[in-house]
Amino acid sequence: MKRARATLLLTEMLDRLEGGEWPLDLVDQILVFGSYARGALEPHDVDVVVEHRTDNRLTSEFVHALSYGGDPSGSMKRALKGRSRGLQLHLRERSTLEEDGFPLTVLWTRPEPVATARARLAALTPDPTAGRAPRDHMIEAFEGLDRWIPRPVRIELVDLVSRGAIRIDRLDLPDAVPQHPAALEALHRWTETSPLRRAAAGALAHLESTEHTVDHVLLHGEPLTGSHYSAPSPTVGIGLGWRGFGYLSRLLEDVSDWFEVIRPTRTQPLHTLHLTVLDHTAVRAR
Repeated sequence: MKRARATLLLTEMLDRLEGGEWPLDLVDQILVFGSYARGALEPHDVDVVVEHRTDNRLTSEFVHALSYGGDPSGSMKRALKGRSRGLQLHLRERSTLEEDGFPLTVLWTRPEPVATARARLAALTPDPTAGRAPRDHMIEAFEGLDRWIPRPVRIELVDLVSRGAIRIDRLDLPDAVPQHPAALEALHRWTETSPLRRAAAGALAHLESTEHTVDHVLLHGEPLTGSHYSAPSPTVGIGLGWRGFGYLSRLLEDVSDWFEVIRPTRTQPLHTLHLTVLDHTAVRAR
């Protein structure tokens, strides 16, 4: 992305912030880091740290999204980004990034006027010698996909790989429909046009093609057959869009394989990471 385009995206975000409508009225601070903040002429994207509070409405939407397969942070992300692409939002990650030694540049802190943020943005001058910042916590399986893999997930997965707990391979799922009645019934959780349904169908069809039994599958947090109380212990898990990344190690404690569709979409390739558990003891040793 050209720097002028990146600056425009940040400017538009600040315009939305100035409007102050919910949930942007909960935002307390905006910071930038990475290649754009260092002056790169062609940053890969713009890393933005957003510190915000929560209220009852945001908490309710968070819980609802977890229950129905949506993005728990969707409301805040949409309010900040609009329909634009190129902003990589890191919600409430300031302390973690600072602990890891990332230099952060403050654009705005409540109750400053947003005009102050615009002035600070203008002061971030281009530097022809500044290249793109290398991504931290990267392995070969993440190349080209890292923008859709949250940084905390990369940290945890790289740690598990380095300890020999898991192996990670990548694949693109086909557009396919599973044949097992329980798999077909499970797809009714979503509408016909839902990207989550498309991703789930592709993952289930892939399992059938590799002769996994669906009787022991955990699909997006729910057992494919029975209930949490009556279903057999899952041996294979399917995740859609990192819903469970906050407790990923726990999800891997008992399964042999985990398939994470990292970016469910309606038309684009269904990029998927296949996590094979090599050592359950090492998974539990966190």
